[in-house]
Amino acid sequence: MKKEGHPKTFEATIRCACGYEIKAISTKGPEVPVEICSACHPFYTGKQRFVDTAGRIDRFRKKYANLDAAKAAKAPKQGKR
Repeated sequence: MKKEGHPKTFEATIRCACGYEIKAISTKGPEVPVEICSACHPFYTGKQRFVDTAGRIDRFRKKYANLDAAKAAKAPKQGKR
């Protein structure tokens, strides 16, 4: 049998952006950063909180900000009859 059949495991510290830490076994490395965990996720805490760490909503709004204005400015096409 092959000697290196399984990945190397580490005793990892999983750190959330909220500051919560937990020890677990991982193959990713000794430290695993996460953006959201069970200590701060709205489903588990019962509190609704807006989480947009990557700025995805702002990028979406910038990208499509002029879309409505462009549609309104476009004249409706008249088809041939």
